[in-house]
Amino acid sequence: MRKQKGFSLIELLIVVAIILIIAAIAIPNLLRARIAANESSAAASTRTISTAELTYSTAYPTVGYPTTLAALGPPAGGCAGGPVAANGCIIDLVLASSGTTAKSGYKFTAVGAGGPPAVTYTVDGTPSALNTTGVKEFCAVKDNVVRFVSPAAGTLATYATCQGATAIGQ
Repeated sequence: MRKQKGFSLIELLIVVAIILIIAAIAIPNLLRARIAANESSAAASTRTISTAELTYSTAYPTVGYPTTLAALGPPAGGCAGGPVAANGCIIDLVLASSGTTAKSGYKFTAVGAGGPPAVTYTVDGTPSALNTTGVKEFCAVKDNVVRFVSPAAGTLATYATCQGATAIGQ
Protein backbone atom coordinates (compact mmCIF):
# COMPACT_ATOMS: atom_id res chain seq x y z
CA MET A 1 0.00 0.00 0.00
CA ARG A 2 1.25 3.48 -0.89
CA LYS A 3 1.72 6.10 1.78
CA GLN A 4 -0.30 9.24 0.95
CA LYS A 5 1.14 12.67 1.36
CA GLY A 6 -1.00 15.71 2.23
CA PHE A 7 -4.16 16.29 4.21
CA SER A 8 -7.42 14.44 4.05
CA LEU A 9 -10.68 16.24 3.30
CA ILE A 10 -11.83 15.93 6.92
CA GLU A 11 -8.62 17.49 8.22
CA LEU A 12 -9.02 20.43 5.82
CA LEU A 13 -12.67 20.93 6.84
CA ILE A 14 -11.66 20.99 10.52
CA VAL A 15 -9.03 23.68 9.82
CA VAL A 16 -11.55 25.76 7.86
CA ALA A 17 -14.10 25.43 10.69
CA ILE A 18 -11.53 26.61 13.26
CA ILE A 19 -10.65 29.62 11.09
CA LEU A 20 -14.34 30.53 10.73
CA ILE A 21 -14.85 30.32 14.50
CA ILE A 22 -11.88 32.61 15.13
CA ALA A 23 -13.17 35.07 12.49
CA ALA A 24 -16.64 35.05 14.07
CA ILE A 25 -15.06 36.10 17.36
CA ALA A 26 -12.60 38.66 15.96
CA ILE A 27 -14.69 40.57 13.38
CA PRO A 28 -17.26 42.07 15.81
CA ASN A 29 -14.43 43.24 18.07
CA LEU A 30 -12.73 44.84 15.07
CA LEU A 31 -15.93 46.66 14.12
CA ARG A 32 -16.41 47.94 17.69
CA ALA A 33 -12.82 49.17 17.74
CA ARG A 34 -13.36 51.03 14.46
CA ILE A 35 -16.52 52.68 15.79
CA ALA A 36 -14.67 53.73 18.96
CA ALA A 37 -11.86 55.22 16.87
CA ASN A 38 -14.35 57.10 14.66
CA GLU A 39 -16.14 58.48 17.74
CA SER A 40 -12.86 59.62 19.28
CA SER A 41 -11.96 61.39 16.03
CA ALA A 42 -15.43 62.98 15.87
CA ALA A 43 -15.15 64.33 19.42
CA ALA A 44 -11.74 65.81 18.62
CA SER A 45 -13.02 67.30 15.35
CA THR A 46 -15.98 68.84 17.20
CA ARG A 47 -13.54 70.44 19.66
CA THR A 48 -11.35 71.68 16.79
CA ILE A 49 -14.31 73.26 14.99
CA SER A 50 -15.57 74.84 18.21
CA THR A 51 -12.16 76.36 18.93
CA ALA A 52 -11.95 77.57 15.31
CA GLU A 53 -15.34 79.26 15.74
CA LEU A 54 -14.00 81.22 18.71
CA THR A 55 -10.82 82.13 16.83
CA TYR A 56 -12.83 83.29 13.80
CA SER A 57 -15.15 85.49 15.88
CA THR A 58 -12.11 87.15 17.47
CA ALA A 59 -10.46 87.75 14.09
CA TYR A 60 -13.65 89.07 12.45
CA PRO A 61 -15.69 90.79 15.21
CA THR A 62 -18.01 92.53 12.72
CA VAL A 63 -19.03 89.12 11.31
CA GLY A 64 -19.14 87.20 14.60
CA TYR A 65 -19.35 83.45 14.24
CA PRO A 66 -19.34 82.14 10.65
CA THR A 67 -22.62 80.97 9.17
CA THR A 68 -21.06 77.93 7.47
CA LEU A 69 -18.36 75.41 8.20
CA ALA A 70 -16.64 76.22 4.90
CA ALA A 71 -15.93 79.77 6.10
CA LEU A 72 -13.47 78.33 8.63
CA GLY A 73 -11.43 76.53 5.97
CA PRO A 74 -9.26 77.52 3.03
CA PRO A 75 -10.51 78.56 -0.41
CA ALA A 76 -10.13 76.13 -3.33
CA GLY A 77 -6.72 77.53 -4.28
CA GLY A 78 -5.32 77.41 -0.75
CA CYS A 79 -4.44 80.14 1.74
CA ALA A 80 -1.54 81.72 -0.15
CA GLY A 81 -3.44 85.01 -0.34
CA GLY A 82 -4.05 85.00 3.40
CA PRO A 83 -7.24 84.56 5.38
CA VAL A 84 -10.36 86.59 4.67
CA ALA A 85 -13.83 86.55 6.22
CA ALA A 86 -15.17 84.21 3.50
CA ASN A 87 -12.35 81.70 4.11
CA GLY A 88 -10.66 82.04 7.49
CA CYS A 89 -7.97 79.40 6.82
CA ILE A 90 -8.30 78.17 10.43
CA ILE A 91 -9.10 74.49 9.79
CA ASP A 92 -8.00 72.16 7.00
CA LEU A 93 -9.99 71.53 3.82
CA VAL A 94 -10.97 67.98 4.84
CA LEU A 95 -12.65 69.18 8.02
CA ALA A 96 -14.10 72.29 6.35
CA SER A 97 -15.81 70.14 3.70
CA SER A 98 -16.92 67.39 6.11
CA GLY A 99 -20.54 68.49 5.80
CA THR A 100 -20.71 66.80 2.41
CA THR A 101 -17.85 64.28 2.57
CA ALA A 102 -17.57 62.36 5.84
CA LYS A 103 -14.39 62.61 7.89
CA SER A 104 -13.69 59.39 9.84
CA GLY A 105 -17.28 58.28 9.35
CA TYR A 106 -18.87 61.53 10.60
CA LYS A 107 -20.43 64.54 8.88
CA PHE A 108 -20.20 67.94 10.55
CA THR A 109 -22.14 71.17 10.40
CA ALA A 110 -21.39 74.51 12.03
CA VAL A 111 -23.93 77.31 11.95
CA GLY A 112 -23.64 80.82 13.37
CA ALA A 113 -26.86 82.53 14.45
CA GLY A 114 -28.07 85.96 15.46
CA GLY A 115 -26.75 89.29 14.37
CA PRO A 116 -24.92 90.39 12.36
CA PRO A 117 -22.59 89.89 14.03
CA ALA A 118 -23.55 86.29 14.79
CA VAL A 119 -23.53 85.88 18.57
CA THR A 120 -23.97 82.09 18.90
CA TYR A 121 -23.03 78.98 16.99
CA THR A 122 -23.76 75.27 17.04
CA VAL A 123 -21.38 72.55 15.85
CA ASP A 124 -22.94 69.16 15.17
CA GLY A 125 -21.30 65.85 14.18
CA THR A 126 -23.46 62.88 13.18
CA PRO A 127 -22.39 59.42 12.00
CA SER A 128 -22.66 59.04 8.25
CA ALA A 129 -23.98 55.49 8.78
CA LEU A 130 -25.50 54.93 12.22
CA ASN A 131 -24.23 51.77 13.97
CA THR A 132 -21.61 51.28 11.23
CA THR A 133 -19.36 54.34 11.44
CA GLY A 134 -20.53 55.55 14.85
CA VAL A 135 -23.22 55.45 17.51
CA LYS A 136 -22.88 58.82 19.27
CA GLU A 137 -23.76 62.29 17.99
CA PHE A 138 -21.49 65.13 19.14
CA CYS A 139 -22.14 68.86 19.46
CA ALA A 140 -20.69 72.05 20.92
CA VAL A 141 -21.88 75.61 21.44
CA LYS A 142 -20.09 78.80 22.39
CA ASP A 143 -19.15 77.55 25.88
CA ASN A 144 -16.76 75.18 23.98
CA VAL A 145 -17.91 72.06 25.88
CA VAL A 146 -18.24 68.97 23.68
CA ARG A 147 -21.45 67.09 24.39
CA PHE A 148 -22.97 63.88 23.05
CA VAL A 149 -26.11 61.81 22.84
CA SER A 150 -26.20 58.06 22.25
CA PRO A 151 -27.66 56.69 20.07
CA ALA A 152 -27.37 59.47 17.55
CA ALA A 153 -30.76 60.88 16.70
CA GLY A 154 -29.82 63.90 14.60
CA THR A 155 -31.40 66.19 17.18
CA LEU A 156 -28.41 68.16 18.52
CA ALA A 157 -28.21 70.66 15.68
CA THR A 158 -29.86 73.44 17.70
CA TYR A 159 -28.30 75.53 20.44
CA ALA A 160 -30.84 74.55 23.12
CA THR A 161 -30.79 70.81 22.46
CA CYS A 162 -26.99 70.76 22.45
CA GLN A 163 -26.86 72.52 25.81
CA GLY A 164 -29.15 69.83 27.23
CA ALA A 165 -26.93 66.93 26.10
CA THR A 166 -24.41 65.11 28.28
CA ALA A 167 -20.92 66.61 28.39
CA ILE A 168 -18.02 64.31 27.53
CA GLY A 169 -16.40 62.93 30.66
CA GLN A 170 -19.56 62.91 32.76
